[in-house]
Amino acid sequence: MAALDPVTLQILKSHFEAAAESMAFTLLRTAHSAFVKETEDFTSGLTTPCGQTFASPKDLGATWFIGLDYKGAIDAVADYKPGDICITNDPYSGYVCTHAPDIHLWMPVFHEDRLICFAVGHIHNTDMGGAVPASLSRALTEVQQEGIRIPPMKLVEAGVMDESVLRIMLRNVRMPDQNWGDLKAQIASLKTGERKIREAVARFGVDTVCAATYGVLDLAEKQARQLFASMQDGDYDFTDYIDEDSPGGIPCRLKLSVKVRGDEAVFDFTGSDPQLQSALNMPTGGLPRHILPLVGYNYVVYSLDRTVALNMGLLRPVQCILPEGSVVNPVYPAATGMRSLTCARIQGMVIGAFSRAMPDRLPAGPAGGGGILNVRTTDSRTGRLAMASINPITGGGGGSSFEDGQDGSNSFLKNTPVEITEAEVPIRVRSYELVPDSGGPGRYRGGLAAQMTFQMFTPNSVVTARNRDRVRFSCWGLEGGLPGSTCSFQRANGNTKPEDLGNTDVVRCGPGDVLTISAAGAGGWGDPFERPVQDVLGDVLGGKVTEGGARAYGVVVKDGVVDEAATEALRSAPRERIKGMTFDPERLSFERIWSDAVWDRLSQQLFALPVEWRFFVKHELFAAVNADGAADRDPVAALERAFVNVLAQYPQILPRQLEDAA
Repeated sequence: MAALDPVTLQILKSHFEAAAESMAFTLLRTAHSAFVKETEDFTSGLTTPCGQTFASPKDLGATWFIGLDYKGAIDAVADYKPGDICITNDPYSGYVCTHAPDIHLWMPVFHEDRLICFAVGHIHNTDMGGAVPASLSRALTEVQQEGIRIPPMKLVEAGVMDESVLRIMLRNVRMPDQNWGDLKAQIASLKTGERKIREAVARFGVDTVCAATYGVLDLAEKQARQLFASMQDGDYDFTDYIDEDSPGGIPCRLKLSVKVRGDEAVFDFTGSDPQLQSALNMPTGGLPRHILPLVGYNYVVYSLDRTVALNMGLLRPVQCILPEGSVVNPVYPAATGMRSLTCARIQGMVIGAFSRAMPDRLPAGPAGGGGILNVRTTDSRTGRLAMASINPITGGGGGSSFEDGQDGSNSFLKNTPVEITEAEVPIRVRSYELVPDSGGPGRYRGGLAAQMTFQMFTPNSVVTARNRDRVRFSCWGLEGGLPGSTCSFQRANGNTKPEDLGNTDVVRCGPGDVLTISAAGAGGWGDPFERPVQDVLGDVLGGKVTEGGARAYGVVVKDGVVDEAATEALRSAPRERIKGMTFDPERLSFERIWSDAVWDRLSQQLFALPVEWRFFVKHELFAAVNADGAADRDPVAALERAFVNVLAQYPQILPRQLEDAA
């Protein structure tokens, strides 16, 4: 296909991006559920005939899905015709959908008999049926519990809706009117994209438009390669944890090594935990450029070069190593509903790995840990069942070398006004605010966490708060900045002592129950004692830092006034100066036994076993090592002893795996 001149390519790049924005705006304005029309958990875009996304919105919807690959889903359907619209929400069919609430649609766009592209997009449905309202919980263990699954198939054929598919889906969900309304909005969005592409063909010609769909991918690839070429070759490693690998469980380790060589990079996730008996698994099919492990990479590229073309071409210089049977590449029928928590943690890890290479250009640790809240209750005035997403409770963004982190920010998710929340479901929001002192202290402070308190009024109500985490381990500070705070979730009723719900993500409530949920805070950047005193005072007067919290910056404030003598004494006293990354005390204490060396050996042992044994054996080994009185002196030896005992206790593990593991 002939190359286009740079001017024409830029014009069509802008036209494609505007088309994707128009698709998103159509969806936003016509959707029914709050999670789509307010929170904006949706995508819209255009792909090549082979499924590579070449245009996405910059400001609307789920911007972390830039570069989504529809090839697996597109190839599963044969004989495309004008007027067809296809559908899937199955995480294991083509790996375009990554958990059951995400319904993906794609529509071929033809010029005469020539397939030009596909108009595509997804929405996160508030509910797709399954074991719990909103379909998602860490406690679910297999994908069948997470709602109805639709394999790639035609929903509309030559303009005619397949009513049987529609009836089956709507019969299995809790709020069918919402799902049907959002589905119609999706279809309208695709037709907007089709119209915009036909306008481009009428203006520029079909050959030029087709050439441009591939040309913008080449442009993005070139820009990404230039970025890698400007970096020093090296291996940039980062490890982080999810608090619990199952309800009340033990930590889940995620390990990443970014290997930069020339103008390319490999993202190696070897050493990450085996797939889990919970819904935290991230379904990638082992695809080397699957979007989920590369969300953070896209954010890094866009942070370093705001001119890049946001499309799948950015992914061409990179590839991922995703071990089969691991949390980042589970095998069927592992549950995947909470993959967004794992993806968000990996997003931060990618930023952390690149921060080791360029700490002056990237921020400290993002907060994470906030729940995405859904309420299912009954309106006592009407007897009507009510269910809606009420708000993402968001943490802050990490501080950087030139500014404080954003307060209460969480990737692409938008705030839902309290008035909308109370109109959607009969609850009362008592407060919605930022948490003082939650941002990590630094020369540039980490962003503060958001917190919401709300009250339920009817029995048999259910609140789901998916993505709950960071109760145990917080994020990290950079270049001497300190970690942000952990998060919390509490329930109270009347004068009873509040109940600490930890990382619980499904809460059954009675009338009068009051829930308070907060996210974590983000990490600070740079030495806190180097933050200007007046900036600290401004934070105190603005309610972002308490007078007690100001001491972490070496500033003494009493009754809203800086005590200059006490501040000078505090700042001039001898103290340890920290460089590089700073982790929270809980993580440092945990790693005194569970160091990288111990985890690496544990990973070798587990991956030598059959998939179905790995999660179970991991828990057995953790319990044995933590109970071993000599583990603090030689944890590797304690692990070896524990592994020998487990193998002896369960001889039904296949002999071949026993030999390999030993």
